[in-house]
This record gives sequence, C-alpha cells and structure tokens, in this order.
Amino acid sequence: MSDLFSAAGLEKNVQAPLADRLRPRRLDEVAGQDHLLGPEGALTRLVRAGSLGSLIFWGPPGTGKTTVARLLAGETKLTFVQLSAIFSGVAELKKVFDEARARRRLGQASLLFVDEIHRFNRAQQDSFLPVMEDGTVTLIGATTENPSFELNAALLSRARVLVFHSLDENAISRLLERAEIIEGRPLPLDEGARAALVRMADGDGRAALSLAEEIWRAAGEGEIFSIATLVQVAQRRAPIYDKAQEGHYNLISALHKSVRGSDPDAALYYLARMFEGGEDRLFIARRIVRMAVEDIGLADPQALVIANAAKEAYDFLGSPEGELAIAEAVVYMATAPKSNAIYKAFKKATACAREHGSLMPPKVILNAPTKLMKSEGYGSGYRYDHDEPDAFSGQNYWPDALGRQTLYQPTSRGFERDIEKRLDYWARLRKEREQT
Repeated sequence: MSDLFSAAGLEKNVQAPLADRLRPRRLDEVAGQDHLLGPEGALTRLVRAGSLGSLIFWGPPGTGKTTVARLLAGETKLTFVQLSAIFSGVAELKKVFDEARARRRLGQASLLFVDEIHRFNRAQQDSFLPVMEDGTVTLIGATTENPSFELNAALLSRARVLVFHSLDENAISRLLERAEIIEGRPLPLDEGARAALVRMADGDGRAALSLAEEIWRAAGEGEIFSIATLVQVAQRRAPIYDKAQEGHYNLISALHKSVRGSDPDAALYYLARMFEGGEDRLFIARRIVRMAVEDIGLADPQALVIANAAKEAYDFLGSPEGELAIAEAVVYMATAPKSNAIYKAFKKATACAREHGSLMPPKVILNAPTKLMKSEGYGSGYRYDHDEPDAFSGQNYWPDALGRQTLYQPTSRGFERDIEKRLDYWARLRKEREQT
C-alpha cells in the first residue's frame, strides 16, 4: 500500500457513507460543473458580486445541486434552510416563511433550498412569489425535470435557471481517485472493470461512490475484480454507451437516419443497442413520432398513428413487453414511403409568416360580428364552399398584399400521390373560375 493511501486512511470516518465523507467543503471542490463553478462560471460570478438572486438548479441526480446550494449559503453568509417538495405541504411552507421573516427582522437573511421543487403544485409554487419579491428568502429550487414545463411562468420569471450536467467520465474517475485516498486503499478492479464502473455510474457522482463502497465490501483479501465479477457483485451491467453524452446522440442519429434511409434491419440494430444501453424508452418513442412527421408525413398518414400507438402501448405495458411495440413502429417507419414535403412546407410557412406577419387576411373571409365590421366590408362576398359546384369556390384566402403562395409540394410517393392529384384538380378549377 502506498504512503499516500496509508496517510489518507487515518482521516476516514468509517461511520459515515463514502458520499458524505467526500462531500465538497468548498465550491471549487465540486466535480463536473466547471461551466458554473470555474473561474468565470455563472455561479462564481454571482458569488464574486455578493448577490445570488433566486435560482433554479436543473440537472440529473447526483450532480451536486444540494451540495452547491449549501456551499452558496456559506459563501454568502445566509442561513441555510432545506425542504423537500415530496414531504412538505402548505403548513410547512408557511412555517418556513414565518421563521425567515423573523430572522430578517434580526438582520439575518435566509437561503431556502427546495429539492424536487417541480413536485409542488401550481398554487404551492405561487406561494413563493411574495417572499422572493420582498427579499424574505433567496430561493434555490432543484429539479430533475424541465423547468419550462414543470414550473410556473411567474416563478421562472423571478429566478435564473442554471443547468447542472451529468458528470463525464473524467469527473467520475477523479471522484473515485479521491475516494481511494479517503479510504486509504485502491479499488480492487482491473483496468477494464474500472472503466466499466465509471460507465455504470451513468454520470451520477453519488451512484459512483455507492458502487465503490459495494465493491470494497464484497472484495476478498487480495481479490481483483474483472468486468464479469463486477457485474455480478454490483447486480447491474455497464451501459453500452453514456446516454447523457456523445453515444446518446450518435445512436439516436444513427437510428433516425436508418429509418429515413428505409433500412429496417439497421434501424432495429441501433434500437436494440439503445435498449441495451438503458436508454429511456419514451425518449425513443418521442423520436419515432418525430420521424413519422418529418420523414414520412402524408406519404403515409398512418405512420403518425402507429408511432403514437407504440408510445401508448409502451406506457401501458412497460418493459420489456412494451419494447416490442416500439420495435414494430421502427420497422413500420423504415418501410413506409418517405416524404419531407410537410417539413419543408412548414419551414417555408414559418419564414413567410415572419416576413409578412403584419398583413391582414382578406376581409371577405373574416367574420363580421358587429354592425361596424359589416359596414367595413368584413365577410362581404364570402362564398360558402359547400354551396359551390364541386364544393369548391376557388376564392383567394391570402392577404391581398401578398397574393397566393405555394408552400406545400407533395411528392409522387405513397398517399401523397392522391394529394397531388387533388391539388392539381383544384388548381385547374381555380384557374377556370378566375377566367369566368
């Protein structure tokens, strides 16, 4: 055993979990969040300025959100108060707010850290607004969910969202090295098993340290674990790729492009790799819905129905039974006729709307609910298509200053062949009626 390990081992407190013993005591000891805590990081700048303001920490578990909040309270001389939205209700919130007001009257400010803040309902989230606005508390909320969807707009408008990243492999490796120093002994792993352990942690520092403790407890005297032994001891398999980093994006891109390229075998291969790597099945299901509308569109209108049905089937069945529904949808998408005509048309429509968004629709197609609007010609001359020959009036629906535009151009593949015929037919009718 090295002198480094021997000396460090004297300091260990065997009663506390490893994650607790390795909890950073300074902000610059926090691993993997250099974009926030580096020399020019967002939080470093706020601490330097001496004023935090209310914050929302958004990121996966085990990335240091609670630790950073606690250290920020120390750095800014605020009283640290912690709540969990899972176990707290209105009564406890009121008590915390009253205590913060009492401290404020004595000249002491409070930092209120709320874990899982997205679990509070809308009314509970609104209760934070007055104490944030009057400075009773500096709020730091932590969430693993997208704040844009889970938090009130009013709350978000008063707080800055800071994103915590999953720890990369280097950060996890450094964490394990620190654990070895604190323990005073190396992890009993060969090179391959050590790399597998890093992947098993899946970007979660707390999980990495818990796994390390399991390994030290399980290892016999002089025993060195291989990957196979590690998997057996830890009862989990190393992910085939890091689903929070490059491998995640590489494989979903490969899956999408295989579907677009009408190769169901390659698509199934990449789908299976993502399943084996522990990818979120609903993330994949959502991407399949996107494939249906982006790459198939109206060439096969059933594609979107199948994609949504697969998502619902997985929701209902779960893993592993529901995975077959996702596989079925992938094969359907890969073998369906392809068209990005809707995708291109919508991009054109968006560009047109941005350029000409102030133009008024022609008065002929506007309703006239008031006498004034009727006198201004709203709705005058409108022709109800169902009363016209062939149920088609051919009138202009575009702003007069813009004129008719062509945005959607269907392909000659799949169902879009029929749409193309209809559009050609209506174009001929429109031209005939314009000439009469």
